[in-house]
Amino acid sequence: MSYSEEISEKLNELLVKNYDAEKGYLNAMSNVDDKNLKIFFKRRASERSQFAKELRTEILRYGEVPEDSGTFKGTVHRNWMSLKSALSSNNEEKILEEAIRGEEASLEEYDKLMKENNLPPTIDELIFRHRNSIQAAINTEKVHEELVS
Repeated sequence: MSYSEEISEKLNELLVKNYDAEKGYLNAMSNVDDKNLKIFFKRRASERSQFAKELRTEILRYGEVPEDSGTFKGTVHRNWMSLKSALSSNNEEKILEEAIRGEEASLEEYDKLMKENNLPPTIDELIFRHRNSIQAAINTEKVHEELVS
């Protein structure tokens, strides 16, 4: 496998997870009543959509094909599937807990990729920025969770 294929494969894995996170946040937004939570989830979905666009751009720069939003590579991001189950109960605290679990799983994926030493500086910077935004979202979600409980 060529270097560009290897980089693109790793970025495609993150891309699919960002698609899942965006869908999870949109589902959460439509299943809570609290106006502030709706706004918060909408912003997170928008942020994940932006992350996906940035990852797609990088993959294209390497001459590879980005995954389509309808295509899932590997296993589906399990924590976002758990979110769908929690949504059926319409319990805002439970929805927040699942969102936090999903974000923590995403954070692990970003951390794993950041530990690799063979990434180009532009991708390192992109991954670092995404990772920090996800950590900030986790912190904010935990504050919201305290307010909802």
